[in-house]
Amino acid sequence: MSFLRLARKNAWRKPLRTLLLIFCVIVAFLIYGLTASFVNGTQGAAGASENILGVMNAAGRNQPLPMAYLSRIASQPGVSEVAYMTRLRGFVGTEKNAMAVSAVEPQLLADVNGRELGLTAELIASLGAARDRVLVGRALAEAQGWSVGQRITLTAFQTAMKNGSRDWRFEITGIFEGETASTDTYFIIARYDYVNAARERNADTVDAFIVRPQDGVSPGQLAVGIDALFANSAVPTRTQSEKQFLEAFLRQYADIGLIINLIVGAAFTTLLMIVVNTMVFAVRERTFEIGVLKTLGFSRRRILGLILSETLLIFIIGGSVGLLLAKLAAIAAGPVLGLVFSATVLAKAVCLIALLGFATGLIPAVNAMRTPVTKALRAR
Repeated sequence: MSFLRLARKNAWRKPLRTLLLIFCVIVAFLIYGLTASFVNGTQGAAGASENILGVMNAAGRNQPLPMAYLSRIASQPGVSEVAYMTRLRGFVGTEKNAMAVSAVEPQLLADVNGRELGLTAELIASLGAARDRVLVGRALAEAQGWSVGQRITLTAFQTAMKNGSRDWRFEITGIFEGETASTDTYFIIARYDYVNAARERNADTVDAFIVRPQDGVSPGQLAVGIDALFANSAVPTRTQSEKQFLEAFLRQYADIGLIINLIVGAAFTTLLMIVVNTMVFAVRERTFEIGVLKTLGFSRRRILGLILSETLLIFIIGGSVGLLLAKLAAIAAGPVLGLVFSATVLAKAVCLIALLGFATGLIPAVNAMRTPVTKALRAR
């Protein structure tokens, strides 16, 4: 009988116990796969760019900036392209169905961030047909069941029109896909001139300027230079990368990274305690058999490898099933929840499977390796 076959036979000598252990491993790695996919997806900061900069009011993200800042930012050394954006926040249908509209100058946005958002020349041209035309991100369109040509009404939470109404009516002229699965497409792109002309307050202001640095220019240094331009002005700015902004925004509600690390840590700690305790008793039951193996010529290293192989086999089966379920859940959830099960998540999970497999089997394996043959043979 080969070494690996012997390890497999030992692992399955009590099928119910082994199945329960595998189930625990499946649950732990399912939790890991889902939480890691969340962090890696659009709801975390992994899908955001570190090169695209956002220039906002230093007093807060809800405070506007004057449009006159555009030319000064564009003339700053190291700036390649500049766009601007005003955001409408509101709901469609019910207040729980909240979403955001980014009002921009289409061509400027395409120059700065068009590749990342998947804005083709055809989509940009379609916005020029009428001022109330909008582009909808794929994630939002699928979540709402919207299609091209459909008219929607967004009720703004704060931004009112000059006639007093907060109902903004748009027609969907296209759907943008995003460059990758982790690109945030859960929003609407509208024309700034339409929103600016119709809104009651804050005319000729923007919520943010979007800046693409020139090749070879450090985004961090450029951000410092832009903020220095307006340091002594009536409206100072705060410039951050898209990734930094999203991380800061999420931390307003909770430290997402800390919460997820605590959840995963609790799951794996519980798993370690269960598997180690079970394997210690399982190996203790086989003390006599281990003594026989040593009598037949099994070295201490082979005994150690045999026990470690058993626990590793359990973790490989359970971890693989748990990760497969997490992958299927990410696919089934679609872009709405922003779950992205990437190669990085898989690589980290494989390392965890190997690490936990060896860690849980080490204590019972060392005990079995050190047990004297005479003591083991008297255990029956």
